[in-house]
Amino acid sequence: MENKTKHLVTAALPYANGYLHLGHIAGAYLPADLYARYKRLRNENIIFICGSDEHGTAIEMSAMKDKVTPKEIIDKYHFANKKAFEDLGISFDIYSRTSNEIHHKTTQEIFLNLYNKGYLIQKTEKQLYSEKDKRFLADRFVEGTCPICGYEEARGDQCENCGSNLSPLELINPKSKISGDTPIIKESVNYYFPLEKFQPELEKWIKSKTNWKSNVKNYCEGWFKTGLKDRAITRDLDWGVKVPLPNNEGKVIYVWFDAPIGYISATKELFIERNEPEKWKDYWCDTKTKLIHFIGKDNIIFHAIFFPAMLMANVGYVLADNIPANEFLNLEGGKLSKSKGHGILVKDILQEFNPDLIRYTIATNLPENKDADFSWDDFQIKNNNELAAILGNFINRTVVFVKNKFDNKIPERINNKDVEILEYLKKQKNIVSECYENFRFRDALNETMNAVRAANKYFNDAEPWKAIKEDKVKCAEIINNCLQICHSISILIAPILPNTSDKIIKILNKDKSDFSWDKIGEICLKSNTELGENQILFPQLEIKAEEKFVEAITADEITVDDFKKIKLRVAKILECELVPKSKKLVKLKIKVGEKEKQIVAGISEFYKPEELVGKLIIVVDNLKKSKLMGIESHGMLLAGKINGKLKIITVDGEIESGAEVN
Repeated sequence: MENKTKHLVTAALPYANGYLHLGHIAGAYLPADLYARYKRLRNENIIFICGSDEHGTAIEMSAMKDKVTPKEIIDKYHFANKKAFEDLGISFDIYSRTSNEIHHKTTQEIFLNLYNKGYLIQKTEKQLYSEKDKRFLADRFVEGTCPICGYEEARGDQCENCGSNLSPLELINPKSKISGDTPIIKESVNYYFPLEKFQPELEKWIKSKTNWKSNVKNYCEGWFKTGLKDRAITRDLDWGVKVPLPNNEGKVIYVWFDAPIGYISATKELFIERNEPEKWKDYWCDTKTKLIHFIGKDNIIFHAIFFPAMLMANVGYVLADNIPANEFLNLEGGKLSKSKGHGILVKDILQEFNPDLIRYTIATNLPENKDADFSWDDFQIKNNNELAAILGNFINRTVVFVKNKFDNKIPERINNKDVEILEYLKKQKNIVSECYENFRFRDALNETMNAVRAANKYFNDAEPWKAIKEDKVKCAEIINNCLQICHSISILIAPILPNTSDKIIKILNKDKSDFSWDKIGEICLKSNTELGENQILFPQLEIKAEEKFVEAITADEITVDDFKKIKLRVAKILECELVPKSKKLVKLKIKVGEKEKQIVAGISEFYKPEELVGKLIIVVDNLKKSKLMGIESHGMLLAGKINGKLKIITVDGEIESGAEVN
């Protein structure tokens, strides 16, 4: 085995039942990619692992709903999300999937190892069983009335109305979501992992992690305080990794157990592809490996408690060196949610905008310590006022000067000694490095842009437009320095803006022989080399109203029956007030017939609250409740946009509040 430290970087396996949105990217994938790209520039030993999580009840439910097989569901989203990652420049060494044979085999081997060591506990438990469907009904296959709030469409695992965690047996009047059958109670035997037994070892391990984020440690300490409980690792389902024991037909390994094993199976697959099938052990079974899990905060429990306990029980595996979990990215003040359709799909935004601009804007707003916000105004500002005005401006003004004054060739430099600006870049790269090493990616970006600002200042202070008239030799040296700075900047920005970095290298007509972190601040370009064709890296951007897609519409055409599900009614606005700390949201109290309710809408840029009171508007009256800026909204008003101006759809004449709109 190699003596050099190895870095094994994983990003949470996205669930293959929907398209990726920007919140996913900010939570796990962009931070992991920034780190991996930086480490590669340092020529460090690193592999970057990810893949699709393709088992569980949600996928089987989606398949039943769409009348297709689970395989068709996972294929659709696996390949779509894989392409989205590639187009955004997320540089996985492998993007695998848990439906692969090697994953099933690896999961079964780990399961059997635990079984043979006597860790697994068999428990007989009562479950709901549908005689009509001839199957046990796991959480999402059953719905009924919530025992907490009385909501009649609560799922077997959670009530979406009050947020309570439930079990299928707690539901009142449960029904099968497959056939509508009323289930009976039947006993089933499942295997449990003794999580409680590993609590002392887990507590000791996490206590030793003094450099972990407080959100991760606090979350774990909360679980420890309550006390870890034994956890089921098998379920009565058809879709998933089969339990590899006799007399266990109709049982699969629980997705929470099988998904993180995907990191191991994907690493195996990577080295099989590289014709080194045993080399995966050099990463997973060597104490010199630094295993780093990049995740969103909703995945902390699986990566900081469940998966480490599984690895402790199997013995010989490395445990996580760090788990830099991020908080959530919100969209224009509202929480991004795949299930609720509120978000910007990666595949959609990539059709309209430069992937490096998307990466940059998210990187400036990474929710490292608290929830952050993505807004279209900020997106445009980042392009025009930062990337174009600072980075693009320096590269362009330097290259244009060379073209006009030095026949598009790198001018000679007489003094090859270090100059102050290059020394500054060497120091700055160390500051940026420290930020990357400590998972402070927003700071890394800020310090990177400070270097570009310093480059612009150097150009301004040196005044080459004057020097060309007074001392051409001195001017040549200034411009040579500026071109060397361009090369250094191309390396410095590469983790964040990989495509732009490549464009700068092409403009400089330089190969990648000196493209490494230690060359920042060094003289790497040869004099008299002709530059490549110049290009504007970040044209000025004006985002039109129709480009500001907020909600991801994944369906195509709908039928009349689909439309009939939407209840549109006339409502009268009784009260209206601004939502504190929000630039766009207002809270409205409305009356729909005899019923009063509250909705939240992003219209304050176009209407003052006092202008709205008394208006008759049209609302979607049967929309599931949601929360915006912590305020419940029980509907949605209809509005249209023209030339960037939003207009609420109002009604006129004798129509009364509560009237149906057809």
